[in-house]
Amino acid sequence: MQLVRQTDEKVAERQRRQLRHPGPRTRAVAAVLLIAALGSACAAGSEGRGGAGRTGDGGGGGGGPVESASGEPGRAGPGTGAEAVKKADAAAAVKAQALRAVAAKKWKLAKTPLAAPAPPAVKPKIATRKGFEVTGGASLPPVFTNVPTKEKVVFLTIDDGAEKDPELLRMMDELKIPYSAFLSDYVINDNYAYFKKMQARGVSLHNHTLTHPYLPGLSYEEQKREICGQQDKIKKQYGKRPELFRPPFGNYNAGTLRAAKSCGVKAVPLWSSEAFPDHMEWREWDRDLHPGDIVLTHFRGKEDWKGSMPDMIRHVMKTITDKGYAVAKLEDYV
Repeated sequence: MQLVRQTDEKVAERQRRQLRHPGPRTRAVAAVLLIAALGSACAAGSEGRGGAGRTGDGGGGGGGPVESASGEPGRAGPGTGAEAVKKADAAAAVKAQALRAVAAKKWKLAKTPLAAPAPPAVKPKIATRKGFEVTGGASLPPVFTNVPTKEKVVFLTIDDGAEKDPELLRMMDELKIPYSAFLSDYVINDNYAYFKKMQARGVSLHNHTLTHPYLPGLSYEEQKREICGQQDKIKKQYGKRPELFRPPFGNYNAGTLRAAKSCGVKAVPLWSSEAFPDHMEWREWDRDLHPGDIVLTHFRGKEDWKGSMPDMIRHVMKTITDKGYAVAKLEDYV
């Protein structure tokens, strides 16, 4: 009995020494046991949370509904996903309109221009306006004065390029008013750079012939030189051949449209009203704006008008805004 007690005491002492100074084998065994214990704890914690991260049939990890930050499965938490994008877009729109209000005051507009709605996901189908057809016109670019839309938007277009007012560039850029330019080479070739600056501000540059002639009075080949020659000039100066063409004075015949089509023109927008610094002129009997109307004006200054180009913008924007319309970008619809 004494021997047994002594042996037990020696064993106990040896175990106490091993705990105070563990050897390599002891440390390895302890590490294995610790890892196993941690693994069991993780598994238990996962099951205690209702099996988050498991598949719907109770199998291994991955797949299945995952709890969101809101605590509801299958729904994005606050500040994530489409809802966050929508909120960010709304905040950006509010900020942009506030900046536009500041610019409107600076440029002495009567009212802050209205913001245009988002452009359509699919552009509307454009057809030639009734009464504007030509023989064999079904296969030719459509001629129109209005874009099919239910939105209260109109489109501002400026013709020729004679006046090159730097104030216009600054004004339209600060107000964020979109517009399209239809250019004739004979009045822009003394300052191509002005329209390059305009293009850099997001303005699309289109064809208004080389020399602004009365096209129906020319032969087909002469019309083709006027239209296709300007296509080449714009491509050389601005890097892109236009797809929109406006005939001078709005006059054309079947040969005009055939010539235009032969060099890449897709559509021929005319206009439903014309803006001046002190008045508006109307094509329609009701002398009013309609959704999708195209508004024409010109690059002119005080030598030709009773006012400057900024004066014209102030007047036309008052008309447009007073009637509850916004200006949209023509190329988003055509």
